[in-house]
This record gives sequence, structure tokens and C-alpha cells, in this order.
Amino acid sequence: MAKYSRLEVVDIMNKTGLVPLFYDSDITTCKSILDALYEGGARLLEFTARGDFAENVFAQLNIYALEKLPGMILGVGSVTDAASASRYMALGANFIVTPVLREDIAIVCNRRKVLWSPGCGSLSEIAKAEELGCEIVKLFPGGIYGPDFVKAIKGPQPWTSIMPTGGVSPTKENLQQWFSAGVSCVGIGSKLVKKDAKGAYNLEEIKTTTKQALQFIKDVRK
Repeated sequence: MAKYSRLEVVDIMNKTGLVPLFYDSDITTCKSILDALYEGGARLLEFTARGDFAENVFAQLNIYALEKLPGMILGVGSVTDAASASRYMALGANFIVTPVLREDIAIVCNRRKVLWSPGCGSLSEIAKAEELGCEIVKLFPGGIYGPDFVKAIKGPQPWTSIMPTGGVSPTKENLQQWFSAGVSCVGIGSKLVKKDAKGAYNLEEIKTTTKQALQFIKDVRK
């Protein structure tokens, strides 16, 4: 069962402006990355469940977060059906992120009052998601649409909260473009949680980059 309500999750998304996301099949590696993100100031994580036995890894990681990292909110991304969403919510997922708009996922998440963020790529999809109770829309893939798309959406629908994911970079210039366009938060994956040429994670770099990205976002919002 989710520890945080959908409104609490939305509040942290809006306050920090950053949702890191990653997947790894090794729980020890996941814990190390989560520690680095937490030490860098992140208070949200989207675990992109894309591998075999991902549910087992998430269950262990969420227990770890609850026991060791106060205020760290874990959710699950890359969810493609209601059954998967339900299983992850049973494991304590505090939010569900999907690559596409699916009404069946909206229904099961709304039933448990868990935040869900569907991937949308048109004003019609965004409007439909909001009719289904969506608080924050995922713009995916964000790099394809860009900040100008956000500006265009915010014109007729200034109430819409948007989180671009895919193609977002933790640089000052890129974050300036997105937040100036009107996004509520951004999702950043491999450009934040990076592997080196040997496939290893530089935990200190993840920590530092997270801290810098959060400061950039704070500066942009002033």
C-alpha cells in the first residue's frame, strides 16, 4: 500500500521539480544509486520496471527506502497494463507512470487514490487524461516534442501540469528551456543516472549532478 497520497506526491514533484528514473536488475546496485540520488537532494524515484523479476527488485528497494531514507518516495514507470499497476501498488508504489494513455490503469490507480502519470503526445490525449483524473501529465518522448510544445499546450490549458520525460538533460540550459516553457517537473533518466564505458555507475557524479540539477531548477523558478 502506498505510504504517500497522490496529493503529497504531486506536492513533492512540484516543489523539487525533478523525478530521476532508472532500472537495474541488481538490488545492491539499485540501493547504491538510490543513496546517491537521496544524498544529492532528490526525494522521488521512478523505478522503470523493464526487466525480468523487476517486481522483486522494486519490493526490496521500496522496503529499503522506507527503512533507511526518510521522505524518499518511490514509484514505478514503464507500466503498460492495469494488472501490473495493481501488483506494484500492492508492493507500495506511491505513483505509477505509463508510456501511453490507458484508461484501465487510470481506473485501478484512482480506486486506490494513487497518482498516475500517463505518457501523452497530443492535446486530445492530455485532455482525456485530465478527464480521467490525471494530476500531472507525462510528455513522452519529451525530446521529440520540446519546450515549444509545452508553451503551445499551456496557452489554451494553463491549468495543465506537464512532466517531460525522454530527452531531458540535467544542464542549466536545458532545464531553463523546459521550466521557462511552463513544465511542473521533469523526468531524467540515463543523462542523470549514467553508466561509464565499462557499464559501471559513478555514484559521486550522480550525487553531484542531482544536486546541481535541483539548484538549476530552483534558480530558474526565481
